[in-house]
Order: sequence, then structure tokens, then C-alpha cells
Amino acid sequence: MQSMDFPLLMLATAQKRSLAEVLKAVVNGIAQCRDVALTRIWLVAAGDRCGKCLLRQQCPDQSRCLHLSASADNSLTVGESPEDDLDAFNRYPLGLPHIGVVAQTAVPVQETHLDDKKNWILFPDWVRDEKILCFAAQPMQFQDENLGVLEVWDRKVISEEDFRWLRVFANHAAASIANARAFEEIASLKERLELENDYLREEITTTLGAHDIVGESSALKKVLQQIKLVAPTDAVVLINGESGTGKEMVARAIHENSPRKNRALIKVNCGAIPENLFESEFFGHMRGSFTGAVRDKPGRFELADGGTLFLDEIGEIPLAMQAKLLRVLQEQEIERVGDTKTRKVNVRIVAATNRDLKREVAAGRFRQDLFYRLGVFPLEVPPLRERREDIAKLALHFVRLTAKKMNRSVPRFTKAHAEQLAAHDWPGNIRELQNAVERAVILAPNGPLHFELSASNAIIAVQAKSAGVPETPVLTRDDWKRQERENIQSALKQSGGKVFGPGGAAELLNMKPTTLASRIKVLNLKSR
Repeated sequence: MQSMDFPLLMLATAQKRSLAEVLKAVVNGIAQCRDVALTRIWLVAAGDRCGKCLLRQQCPDQSRCLHLSASADNSLTVGESPEDDLDAFNRYPLGLPHIGVVAQTAVPVQETHLDDKKNWILFPDWVRDEKILCFAAQPMQFQDENLGVLEVWDRKVISEEDFRWLRVFANHAAASIANARAFEEIASLKERLELENDYLREEITTTLGAHDIVGESSALKKVLQQIKLVAPTDAVVLINGESGTGKEMVARAIHENSPRKNRALIKVNCGAIPENLFESEFFGHMRGSFTGAVRDKPGRFELADGGTLFLDEIGEIPLAMQAKLLRVLQEQEIERVGDTKTRKVNVRIVAATNRDLKREVAAGRFRQDLFYRLGVFPLEVPPLRERREDIAKLALHFVRLTAKKMNRSVPRFTKAHAEQLAAHDWPGNIRELQNAVERAVILAPNGPLHFELSASNAIIAVQAKSAGVPETPVLTRDDWKRQERENIQSALKQSGGKVFGPGGAAELLNMKPTTLASRIKVLNLKSR
């Protein structure tokens, strides 16, 4: 290494920004000396790929080891070489001679007369054929941390001065490696922040700004108590409830009352993702991994790292994807599509569904092991018909929000409005109520509110309430037809048999006259 210009090499290394460029500059710079047969950089990292490691049986601790990260050589022969079996010989245990000891103790090593020390040389024939006389290994230290080992096999004995220069250069390379990692981390965080901002902007455009759960019913109080209990933990929560009951609001409440509230709540609507894009959407992808992948993109799991991932409509996930999702939930590790790098994530899962997942499991459409993994803390959100005392408060809340959004004065909401809305069964739950309120506010720019509800539903509910008859949650088809027949007959009787025009049965039922005429014919009724 007598011809090595270390200062010039350090200058060239310092100008590199990415980790790959730094590593390449170090090994290629040292390999410019023709006496160097082989030089390599080993970096300390997690002990993965233990099953393929040649030295697994000798490894005292498989949690961390040396990873072969860069190499360059000036080979004289073609034969058995450390580079011939890279897939197996790319990990080296800490504490084993010699580079493992250097990595563990940070004490440099230099050996000469290698033919007498074959007990620790894994490729003695290669050392002989390459005419190697000297081996040197320097720790790569940065701020009292040993990042790895710089290894050199030389055909001449390395002088004391060059060995000292090699130590200085190794530490300089360690600083460049640390800086490159910092630059890459900054770039990764910047990209993640940009994606989070895009996601949050999208969320802002789709929400009405209702961040509080409104109501005081006993059913709702039970839900709030469960939220209070589970939010401070990292337990997986499965929210069950009909469509439109506010499952996403419950998920937000869990997140905002958890230790993760300062990180993002990332939502995935599992029912809106095409099956062929599930893996990319969840785990991300690398550029060129498929047609249209023009750049690296992190998935929702990476965006939610440190925060909460809300999997809405979890029952819509295909079976093939369910197995991969289960593995990620268990291991908290992901791999982007087209990448071999395993990435650790720290994500809390909150899932929601309007399906009966037990029935889905029995039918073979949902994995049983995933169901039990998700069902650590099941939480049931009641439908709006089971919390009628909250309907008026919710309606007034939506009236105020809608008026504010439209820059209007808040219309008057009366007791009659509250009774009208409470008499409705709201099969679409809170979402249906919200839409009805928005429509009423739009149609009342200066006048009173008027809610256009399904007449048959309201009349049936009022009749049942006045008669003291308990509500029937499910009607058979024959029951529905009988009630529809009776309802239309009642309307025809009140209108004197008139179907069309003012005061007609169609107006009373809030139906199109042509539709009513069609139903009268199907049900074989007489208008007069």
C-alpha cells in the first residue's frame, strides 16, 4: 500500500452523499493499489439470513453480525475465492477471528506469514494462489460507535505508517458512512412527510370536519367507555357495525386518545383497492417493479409507522392478501414490491367491518387466524335506530356544520323536526341522517327546514310507536308487501282514490305518480 494517497482518497470519499457511493469509493480507492488482492467493508447490522450463513454453527449471538457491504479485488487467478459464494459468505459472526473480534473489540489486527495461520483462514488455497503475505483489519468508528470493519488482503507487508494511515482512513470512512445514512434518512423522512401531507390534504377534502362523537344515549356511552379503556394501549381493535354508523369516527377517537396521537392516522378503504394493487398499496413498491411504477413509493404501513393504520372494510381483503397481512401483523416487518430489503414498522392496527366475520370464517372467505389476530378487542357500534335519543342532537350538529360550510345563517331546528327525524328508522344510519340534513339546508336558503324522508318508513314507525308495538328489526318479503299494500290503500282512501295531482296519493306518499301507478297494478289494488 506504499503508493496509496490516503489524503486524496479521503477527499474523494467525503464528496459522496449516498451510502452506496461512499462504500464504492472506499473499496475502489484502496483497490487502486495493485498490491491489494482484496479489500472489503463489513458493516454491523441485524443478524438476518442465518439459515444461509456458512458460520451459523459458530455464531454465539444471531441477533447481530457483520454484513458484507462492499468489496473490490485485483485477482491474479481464477479459483476458489471469498467472492465465489457471496450468497452464503456475506455474513460474519461477531467475536470470531479476525474481523469478528475487531468488530466486537474495536482493536485493529495485522497478520503476516499467513501460510502458518490457516486455522482461521476460510480460503487458504485462494491466499496461496494470490500470493498474499499480509492481512489487515481496522475498526470503522464514529462517535464511539463501531460501525464495522475495513478489511485488506495485501501481497506485501503493510508498513506501520500505512497501517496507521489505514486506521485514520477507516474512521474517516465511518464518518462518511454515518453522514450518508443521515442524508438518506432525511430524504426518506422528507418523502414520507410529503406523502403524509398529500394524504392529509385528501382527508381534509373528504371530511366535513366532525371530529367529536355527538350523543348521550346509554348505547353511545358504552362505546365511549370502551374507547377510554382501549385507547391508551397498543391492542388491535376490531370495530363492528352497520354501514354509516360512524366506525371511522370511533377509530379516530381511539387514535387521538392514544400515545400515538402525534403521529399520523392512515386510512385504507380495503373495499376500494383493486385486487392486483393490494400489496403495493399496503407495503409500497420499488421503481420498475411493475408497469407504471415510475418511482419508489412507500405503502400505507410505512406511512403509519409510529402511528395508527385504520383498515376500513377489512372483510373485503382477498384471501391471498390476508395471509401476507397476517404475517406483517405478527412480525411488524414489510417488504416493498420488487425489493428484497426487510423494513421494520411499528404500527397499531384498528380495523372495521360491517360484515359478520365469524360467518365469513365459517364460509371460508376469511382466515380464522387473521380473525383471531384482529379480534383482540372487539367494539360494537350501535345503529342509529338503537340510539334514537341522539338523533336530534346529531341533526342539529349537522345543521350547524352544513350552514357554516355554506356560509349561511343556521336555520331554525324545531321540536317538530326532532320528532319527525326520531320517527325515521335510518337504515343508512348517521350517513343517511347527515345527507338528509345537508339536503334540507340546501333547499332552505332563507326559509324553514323541510326534511324529505321515506313516507312509508315514517308512517310505519309512528303507527308502531302509538300502538305500543315493539319494533321488528327484520321484515320478511311477505310482511313488507302486506305493509306496503296497507300503506298505499290508506293513502288512496285519504285522497279519495286520486293518484295524480295535488292532494293525490302520490303526493301523500312522496312518490312519483308513475311509480305509484305501477305499484298499484303489481299489488292488484283498485284506485277507486
